[in-house]
Amino acid sequence: MLPHGPLPAVLATTGIVPLLLLTGCAGSVGTENGSAGGEGFGYGASQQDVDAVIDDLEPVTLVYQPSATSPDTPSAVSGHAFAEAIEERSGGKITLDTVWGQAIAGYPEIDDALADGRVDISYHVPIYDPAAYPAIDAYNKLTQYSSAAPLTGEAISQAMMSEAAWNDPQLIEQYDEKGLTPLSPLLSSGDYWMACNAESSGPGDWDGRQIRIGGTAQGPIAESIGASPVSMEYGETFEALQRNTVDCTFVQGQVAGSTGLLEVAPHVSLFEGERMTGGATAAHVAGSRFQELPLAYQQIIFDAGVTMFHGQLASTMDSSLQSVKDVKAADGSFSAIAPEVQETMEGTQEELVDGLIEDGRIDEDIREQLTGSAEKWTGIVEELGYEDGGELQDLDEWYEVDSVDFRPLGERVFEEASLAHRPE
Repeated sequence: MLPHGPLPAVLATTGIVPLLLLTGCAGSVGTENGSAGGEGFGYGASQQDVDAVIDDLEPVTLVYQPSATSPDTPSAVSGHAFAEAIEERSGGKITLDTVWGQAIAGYPEIDDALADGRVDISYHVPIYDPAAYPAIDAYNKLTQYSSAAPLTGEAISQAMMSEAAWNDPQLIEQYDEKGLTPLSPLLSSGDYWMACNAESSGPGDWDGRQIRIGGTAQGPIAESIGASPVSMEYGETFEALQRNTVDCTFVQGQVAGSTGLLEVAPHVSLFEGERMTGGATAAHVAGSRFQELPLAYQQIIFDAGVTMFHGQLASTMDSSLQSVKDVKAADGSFSAIAPEVQETMEGTQEELVDGLIEDGRIDEDIREQLTGSAEKWTGIVEELGYEDGGELQDLDEWYEVDSVDFRPLGERVFEEASLAHRPE
């Protein structure tokens, strides 16, 4: 866990992709898109006040695609929590017709489905299209500056990357120009691990291995240790591992614990004491119909971002717990990547950051800013009482499903970053 003390002032950047970690740096979503209508209510209004505002509004049903493959997987926590929060706050006037497993539109076509109205709200993985989302692709290469602790590290990383995204006008603009409304512009599914069908950790173990990658950050990292990167969506990865089309995969806890990947790749290699980059992968976005909703309905949906924040972290933790159980059930292993291999991978991570700086995509002081942000959120996470009970591989001994409420942290992130974008 990172040390903390007096919270540092975090400077805004001046590069092409500015990392603005100060609140109030951009206008509200509703104002920017200019189509919110009707009476709204203030953030934190009483339920009685909300009921009065929406009393005469007609009920609506919105099509929602969460991240999980089914309603019963550990990663479904976030989808359930988000839908329930909206239905409860709206008194049942907003219903989410939840479609699991990307059954309407897979990740490569989510933008089109949201724009043409087939889907109204969806979990999204923008890093699968780095050309369309260059800012998110850049942030995906900047997630190593947080703690690697299994619970507090996830909380810190989620908070700092959410704040960074909300306060980067160019990142938000990449959604706006596609007619999309970000509800959570940057989400993490957890720290990355390397899961293989045979034990691998030392020098030479990776030579010639086919490693599935999910983002542009991981290709150079795989190549740096002698492996061959194979790009594919996580939905295709189980079968590829089962058929030995690939030997290993970069994977996050939320994905591993909800797809059964570790049944066919039960040997997990981890960084020792550090975080692997690539954790900022996803988003939660609304489509074209959102701007046609009454203002109060937009606000109810947007405010549910606090619950989504909680659900995303709870899904990550619950899925990581299932991952640990899957590894043990398959007689697999958790092992630290050999120091010399980790050093090579970390060096490649920093070369990627250097490249972003040289290309003018981020500011030269990005490392200092992100470590300062991590220090800030480390202090807040500790202040709110979150703590780790042990190591990742022992998660089944100290963590229970849905046992931690991350809403207090979500409220801090909302107030310090999201609130400036609330429809009004």
